Amino acid sequence: MNKKISPVQGLRARKAAWEVIQAVGGGAFADVALERIFNLYQFKPIDKSLITEISYGAIRQRYFLDCWIDFLGTVSAKKQPPLLRWLLHLGLYQILKMERIPAAAAINTTVELVKTTRLAKLTPVVNGILRSALRCKEKGIQLPKSNTPSLELAKNESLPAWLAEELIAWRGVEDACKVAKAFNTISPIDIRVNKIRAELKDVKESFDALGIKTQLIPNCPYGLEIPPGVGEPKKWPGYLEGEWSVQDRSSQLIAPFLGALPGEKILDACAAPGGKSTHVAELINNQGEIWSVDRSSRRTHKILANSERLGTTSLQLLVADSNELLDRHPELEDYFHRVLIDAPCSGLGTLSRHPDARWRMNKENIQELVSLQSRLLKSLVPLLKRGGKLVYSTCTIHPDENFNQIKNFLKIMPNFLLEYEKQIWPGEKDNGDGFYIAVLSKS
Repeated sequence: MNKKISPVQGLRARKAAWEVIQAVGGGAFADVALERIFNLYQFKPIDKSLITEISYGAIRQRYFLDCWIDFLGTVSAKKQPPLLRWLLHLGLYQILKMERIPAAAAINTTVELVKTTRLAKLTPVVNGILRSALRCKEKGIQLPKSNTPSLELAKNESLPAWLAEELIAWRGVEDACKVAKAFNTISPIDIRVNKIRAELKDVKESFDALGIKTQLIPNCPYGLEIPPGVGEPKKWPGYLEGEWSVQDRSSQLIAPFLGALPGEKILDACAAPGGKSTHVAELINNQGEIWSVDRSSRRTHKILANSERLGTTSLQLLVADSNELLDRHPELEDYFHRVLIDAPCSGLGTLSRHPDARWRMNKENIQELVSLQSRLLKSLVPLLKRGGKLVYSTCTIHPDENFNQIKNFLKIMPNFLLEYEKQIWPGEKDNGDGFYIAVLSKS
């Protein structure tokens, strides 16, 4: 990073945020792009927090900010050079969405940044659009309204038009707005206390002693909520000692539904990065056989690292495609008492945590995932014992991946009984990410 480009205060942090936005615009995952920036350059914690807030916010609000460019500029956002489009997002986000950033600082730093690029001749354009946005904000001028509810929702909450339309179809306008607003809310960090290594009250006290005020999470007996923006989890007390792991409250509900008992054989068919496998191990006090399977060797290494830190010694790791498990290991037929399929999905329930996810998914992608999920269910059925239990879960809110998927499965598998199913929606009281859970028994 060029430290000599300008003496303007805070410019390095904004340049870093701009790099993250550019990387995601080019196809990178937001968390990977952000981690790369933090590994490349040295920043103080306060600057890391600012970089994260600006970059994630601008990525999350991409469509909303495009609408402002279309409203204020003479060239539409989609026709702007990508470098300029992402830079305008950087400045506009600070002006329109961040109360703690002085408008002058947002404008000045953005203008200084454009001067360092091959687009320097467009400095007056950047300055003009940002100052026009500030005048609109000061005068209370809003974007033009649409008579179409889905387009209005898409614009105001920065959603793809198809998703806004689907949300309204699933939930109605009022509840769709609640879900969309939850997508744009910075979530707290939920942790799951490892009952093998620590007591909930002791972990809570260690955080409270450092001034990190925690709250118990309803319906999660080992869950604690940590406010957002209080530092890096790996530096919090008890992390290295394996006393807890980061896991959203909705995700913490999944493993208990298996009802696993000590001594049983359990399959986690899509296990990486290991949150649910290690949770099951904790629940049965390592007294059982948990097969943690994932097709990615890189992601399986993450399971191993998490398991070693948490002391979950009952995990057996296997790099494999779960669709091919029976072909590769015929001895596993009727082997498992419990099977967990935390299926690959669209991730539409986790948009608050993954700001770029909404721009990656489309209807065609989802139908491909529906087919993959269906194959997984059919492939893993023979591995479950009679009388065994299968838990199917996703971190999405799309009915084709959830209710409809299980409905179709039951039509072709009459020896399965649906015991329980629930769709968790973001934005409802005490809810975390959007999740779906189905519990089925095999006769």
